[in-house]
Amino acid sequence: MAAYDLVLRGGLIVDGSGDEPFTGDVALSGGRIAAVGRVDGPGLHEIDATGRIVTPGFVDIHTHYDGQAVWSERMTPSSAHGVTTVVIGNCGVGFAPCRAADHDLLIEVMEGVEDIPGVVMAEGLPWDWETFPEFLDTLAARPRDIDVAAYLPHSPLRVYAMGARGAAREAATSDDLRRMRDLAREAVEAGALGFATSRTFIHRTANGTPIPSFEASGEELAAIAMGLADAGAGIVQAVMDVPQRSWDEELAMLRDVIRRSGRPATFTFGAPNGGPPIWRPVLDALDEAQAAGEVLSAQIFPRPIGMIVGLELSTHPFALSPSFQPIARLPLAEKVAALRDPAMRARLIAEQPAVGHPLAAMGRSWPFMFPLGDPPVYEPAASESVAARAVCAGVTPEEIAYDLLLEEGGRAMLYVALGNFHENRLDAVREIMAHPATVLGLGDGGAHYGSICDASYPTFMLAYWVRDRANGFPLAQAVRMLARDPAMVVGLADRGLIAPGYKADLNVIDLDRVALHKPMLRSDLPAGGRRLDQGADGYDLTIVAGEIIAERGAPTAARPGRLVRGAQAAPATAA
Repeated sequence: MAAYDLVLRGGLIVDGSGDEPFTGDVALSGGRIAAVGRVDGPGLHEIDATGRIVTPGFVDIHTHYDGQAVWSERMTPSSAHGVTTVVIGNCGVGFAPCRAADHDLLIEVMEGVEDIPGVVMAEGLPWDWETFPEFLDTLAARPRDIDVAAYLPHSPLRVYAMGARGAAREAATSDDLRRMRDLAREAVEAGALGFATSRTFIHRTANGTPIPSFEASGEELAAIAMGLADAGAGIVQAVMDVPQRSWDEELAMLRDVIRRSGRPATFTFGAPNGGPPIWRPVLDALDEAQAAGEVLSAQIFPRPIGMIVGLELSTHPFALSPSFQPIARLPLAEKVAALRDPAMRARLIAEQPAVGHPLAAMGRSWPFMFPLGDPPVYEPAASESVAARAVCAGVTPEEIAYDLLLEEGGRAMLYVALGNFHENRLDAVREIMAHPATVLGLGDGGAHYGSICDASYPTFMLAYWVRDRANGFPLAQAVRMLARDPAMVVGLADRGLIAPGYKADLNVIDLDRVALHKPMLRSDLPAGGRRLDQGADGYDLTIVAGEIIAERGAPTAARPGRLVRGAQAAPATAA
């Protein structure tokens, strides 16, 4: 008779603690880890993991699967890269709470901020909820491959509490603040992991207006955080308004929220592409917060923060050019034919683009625009940039970009490194990642469907930072950064470790074979919407709650993923 449901035999166990890996077995029963080390009893199923590393499932605490978790059973690309838990509702945008009259408004917010086509949401969302607890019930009823946890998002909360005044970004009254505080308490008691907000000018609705949470006062943030305090749980997640405001100003406000509410906070962070090392004062501020007893962390992405541009994607360097508008919606073949006309080429190269979304303007950052190869390179040499190629060829960057976009029959992709690429290297990113108060995140899965495919960062972390880079990170530390550290930041203490009693979320990985595929375009969203997807090699198995959800890159029929309601305590068996 089998003693366990599944036993992984003889793998190199990288347990998520940061301690040295060791060779041994891992036994699973009832969706939990039952034994680690030498396991004598047989399993109903046994797998030889010799020559492979066995890790905890990875945790991505910054995603936007708010819609995809409703209309799909698979949280890809994340689940193709060893991620077994994702957190949605980030950046203060989402779909609940929401009255029926405000559906279109929230669709406009998500379309503008997260690049999700409005028609996809209109067709894919049933809107069978109004309150945030009802939205969690909808999530809980849906089978899926991996676990999902959710923040209460600020913009829907503000509109729900204040109506048109909230959408118009009017100052909240004392009654409004009490209402938002009560709704935050209700959300956390129903299972929200906390509360998320965005203060950045880049986040705009589809019609170009700032989102409801933009420029909300510190008093408003503190009032909502007090709702978390009333519930006795939850974390504040924030995207700060930098560089429009200084880091000193923004962090002072966030630290005041922490002191007043007693709740922890985490914020999005990165390094600029040039200039002085402005990240160091922020790291110093993290040290000061820790010394003062304030729980504050910065989320860092382990490669350049960038976007992919192309003729089939959401933007490209000529998307706002007046002469491009008549052909913008043509099928690709017709668009390419028009662009091959020398007269059209001359007009577009000479034209100045019209004013539009800030990200479209950033799509002309010639010194940081590179061809995205196969396999993709995320630390390209400066000499490969569009700007450098133009100098070498004695032409304009517009000419180089134009011709590159027409390669591969118009399906070529260019990578624009918008940040985290200081002096064309990832050294600054390494310095930030090494700080004890930073945490990996910002995969953004489920958003920016036509311009970003960053949910693949765990694979990049293993291939680049562990295996290939001379000055990288030890395997044990990298796995802790991918699994245990983010889980603990958001209060999910029941996962991220391979130890008895912990959730049986694991990966079996052939580290020598780990590699990223080039992103590809799929049309598998509701209403035929398209999205960028990215696969990987090297993942022999991904296991969620003791069930295999993917084997050698192929998904199985298992759907063990569940809604995680709120913070989770470490198992009683843990030391």
